[in-house]
Amino acid sequence: MLSKPATLLMGIINEKPLNAYEITKLLAYMNIKWWFNVADSTVYATLKNLEKRGLIEGTIERAGNMPDRTIYSLTEKGEEELKETIKKSILQFSYDTNIFTIAAFFMDILETEEKKELLEERLHSLQSYLTGISKQDNEVWKQEAPGIHVANLERMIDIVQAEISGTKRLLSVIREGKNIEK
Repeated sequence: MLSKPATLLMGIINEKPLNAYEITKLLAYMNIKWWFNVADSTVYATLKNLEKRGLIEGTIERAGNMPDRTIYSLTEKGEEELKETIKKSILQFSYDTNIFTIAAFFMDILETEEKKELLEERLHSLQSYLTGISKQDNEVWKQEAPGIHVANLERMIDIVQAEISGTKRLLSVIREGKNIEK
C-alpha cells in the first residue's frame, strides 16, 4: 500500500502528467496544507522514490531556452498500485481521516460500479463500528469513567458519524451519476 504522500502525488499525476514544480504549485493552489501538509522537499523525494520503484516514469521535456524539466506519468504498474491503495483506503477505517480523504479525491480511477460497491461496504463497516463503540456510551459507564474518557469516546463517535455522513454523500453523487468520468 502506498504512503499518503505517494497516493496523493500519484493521484494528481494520474489526472494529468506534471513536473515536480507544477505539482507543488497545484498543492498550494488546492490549499492542501490545511488538512494534509506535504512539504516541497517531500514532493521531490517521493517522486524520485516512486520513479525508482517503477510506479511513475519521467520524460525530459525541453522548452526553448528554459531548463529541462521532467514530466511524470504513471506506469501500468503504478496505475495498478494506485488502484489497490485507493480500494484498501476506502475499505479501512482510521481516525486519521486523511487516508480516506486522499482516496476519495482520486477514486475516479475506479469504475463506477466498483466505487459504489466499495463505498457501500465502507458504509456497512462504519455503521457496524459505530454500533460497537456506542455500546460503551451508557450512563453507568459515564458515571464511573473519568470525564476525559467519556469526552474522548463521544469524540470518536462524532468522527465515525461524520465518516458515515461523508460516505453517504459520496455514494449519493456516484449513484446519481454526477460528473462521473468512468
